[in-house]
Amino acid sequence: MPELVLAAIEYGGYISVVKLLVFLVFFFLWVPLVTWVHNDAKAVETNDVFWTGIVLGAGALALLLWQLVPIFLVGLLIYLAALIPTSLAYVKHRNARVMDFDRVLTAEHLKNLFVSEEKKLEALKSFVFITANRNEVPLPEPRTSDFFGYKMAYELLTDAAWRRASDILFSPTPQEYGVAYYVDGAALKQPSMPREQARFLIHFLKNITDLDMKEKRKPQKGVFMVSKEQENTEWEVTTAGSTAGEQVLIKLLTVKDIAKLEEIGLMPDQLEQLSGFRQLKQGLFIVTGSKKSGVTSTFYSLLRNHDAFINSINTLEKDPSSKLLDITQNVYSPSDTGTTTYGKKLEEIIRMGPDIVGVADCEDSETAKFACAGAKDGKIVYVQLEADSVIQALAKWLKLVGDRNLVADTLLGVSNQRLLRKLCKECRQAYAPKKDLFRKFNINAEKTKALYRAGKVIYDKHGKPSDCETCQGTGYVGRTGVFETIVINQELRKVVRHAKSLPEIGTHFRRSKMLYLQEQALRKVIAGITAINEMIRVLAASKSKAKAKPKK
Repeated sequence: MPELVLAAIEYGGYISVVKLLVFLVFFFLWVPLVTWVHNDAKAVETNDVFWTGIVLGAGALALLLWQLVPIFLVGLLIYLAALIPTSLAYVKHRNARVMDFDRVLTAEHLKNLFVSEEKKLEALKSFVFITANRNEVPLPEPRTSDFFGYKMAYELLTDAAWRRASDILFSPTPQEYGVAYYVDGAALKQPSMPREQARFLIHFLKNITDLDMKEKRKPQKGVFMVSKEQENTEWEVTTAGSTAGEQVLIKLLTVKDIAKLEEIGLMPDQLEQLSGFRQLKQGLFIVTGSKKSGVTSTFYSLLRNHDAFINSINTLEKDPSSKLLDITQNVYSPSDTGTTTYGKKLEEIIRMGPDIVGVADCEDSETAKFACAGAKDGKIVYVQLEADSVIQALAKWLKLVGDRNLVADTLLGVSNQRLLRKLCKECRQAYAPKKDLFRKFNINAEKTKALYRAGKVIYDKHGKPSDCETCQGTGYVGRTGVFETIVINQELRKVVRHAKSLPEIGTHFRRSKMLYLQEQALRKVIAGITAINEMIRVLAASKSKAKAKPKK
């Protein structure tokens, strides 16, 4: 009988394989944790013996209790209750001793865990910084202040390039730095940056642009380059002091081809009128707009409209923004102020006998008079002015020249412009506007069934929303000019000569079918090129700036 009982016993049922595996998993997680705490505590220069002992002791005691407690799940909970708080206490302690970007178990750190260290280093190595002195910057040693600055600059410029940012502005506040990208001329707010973190970035940027590290108040400017996949881009860093700290502007120095006249945004009727200037032999055209409205690009496009092989083309500029092929660009530098004036330098250029002359920054009476004299003496002259409308530009020009007859004799026309962001064709959305909108902007509701607005978000085949890859979620890609133009014919020449007031001239311009900026912008809105909100934003900003200007 005892033999039968013994035979009925099944051997091997005293140990649960599942429980043993769980125990071993947690045991082998604890061992590397102790090693990491020991090495990390040394790296962050804290008490490595104390913290290693705490984590080691807590884990060992918890493992012992786990073995003694008869209920496996209770033992597991005791183990976790001992080890997790101890580990988090160390993490909190070490995170308080390091910079934000070197902290662990943060959202950024957890996101980066899914990218291998080899891939991170490979990406950094493929992104080469080149100093102002044209020296390559070697990848610094990890966990050093130089490495943190290098890594932050890499991440910043990579993100800015993907979002098509032309400028990155860092504005200091008492606690942090505000960050803004400028994309297609509009400021897009980015997550702020802690001041301590920004300090490493600014130090690195100043170092590679050869700026004075100690100077934090006076404006400084320097350049550096980035080489990625055999493509070089140049960036300009400008620093300046403020009451809250050092402000930093990082600007992309793009090398762009000069746009052709048909590419700048002129409507077909305007393009036909301005293209005809290349057939003329003399006269003066005024190119105007508010600041940062693309006036220089239009100025260059008008010059390039003439054949540089059969015409001698000269410019006078203070700060050329592009190199013009086959055009002689004369630069008025600060060293010229002691020997000559801007107007006298223009007179010298005109005496050399060019066929076409471009005058940028024509803001004084002497220069204006010489420009008119050149236009009367068998030359085509393009003059660049800052103004908010065609009428305001003409008023300014009449005042600068001081001779209404000379202006009337030489003037070919005036343009005034703004830049509008173009809707992204991949994600723009059509919609039916309310009738009030049609009435407000005098839009023909019968001919215009729908307008377009920025989409920003697109949906995949599963209905999941995501940012548009073409516009990166802004809803816009690139910009186009919108123009208010008038070309002076013989009848209008008489008006300029004899009109008693500017409103009278304006009335005659309107009779000659001149459309205001808003009317021209609406043509682009109806065509789906831009959105009505974008038109309102740009034109409202111009009006507010005009009101803010002090009366002289």
